[in-house]
Amino acid sequence: MSEYECFEVTIADEIAHVQMSRGEKRNSMIQSFWNELPEIIKDIDENSRARVIVISSTGPHFCAGLDVSLFHNGGVQEPSTSREARFQKGAKFMNTVKVMQDSLSVISDCRLPVLAAIQGGCIGGGVDLVTACDMRYATRDAFITIYETKIGMTADVGTFPRIAKLVPEGVARELAYTGRKMPAEEGVSIGLVNRVYDDQQSMLDGVMEIAREIAANAPLAVYGCKRAITYARDHSTQDSLEWIAMWNASMLQTEEVIEAMQANGEKRKGDFVELPKWRSKYSA
Repeated sequence: MSEYECFEVTIADEIAHVQMSRGEKRNSMIQSFWNELPEIIKDIDENSRARVIVISSTGPHFCAGLDVSLFHNGGVQEPSTSREARFQKGAKFMNTVKVMQDSLSVISDCRLPVLAAIQGGCIGGGVDLVTACDMRYATRDAFITIYETKIGMTADVGTFPRIAKLVPEGVARELAYTGRKMPAEEGVSIGLVNRVYDDQQSMLDGVMEIAREIAANAPLAVYGCKRAITYARDHSTQDSLEWIAMWNASMLQTEEVIEAMQANGEKRKGDFVELPKWRSKYSA
């Protein structure tokens, strides 16, 4: 895969490990971050390069959030006082935010489960990132903070639409209004974090073991689970029941079910068909 400024990507045993690599800068989200992340996720997903994605980072903190230099670009601060600049400022800002939102939505939209492994601080934009993931794991010293409130902003890249569906509303409001640090153990107690580990290495070992367990299952079945759970989150029970019936009516493959049962009985790896390569634009 290509060389990236903000990430290192390795793929082994059907697991893609996407690691933020700017640990010395606390993995702050610079401009290239917002271009590279969706490129990486889409490439893995659309080309069926793996069955699971793990996102982790380097250094003392998972992510320090948006790089402050971006506040001087994209409409947050507009040096010109021209009429055109004043009138366009809001539209430019909305466009910038939409691009950033889309850069993280590729995580929730992709067909593969995405697991986040969090050490140290998960701050501001880092929360936008991990709430877009399917599951979150953390070290004992990890914490999350919706830090935007502390600097006079309202978080706008994805935290609120997602965290409000992951934790009780009152907790989401408290985190947002105060900007306080939520420690990993508290995150586990309310269901935001799946599991806490003593240190980063044990966390990565544990998360990779979970990823291997997921990757051992039929990719189409796992994809169906991700779509069904997301659909159920956003729709009524009756709508969700009808949706999953329609999904299986069109997607359920009897041969995969038989292979899974035989593989389990024979205690061997299943011989499953990979997800088809996806295309994001029309081609003949």
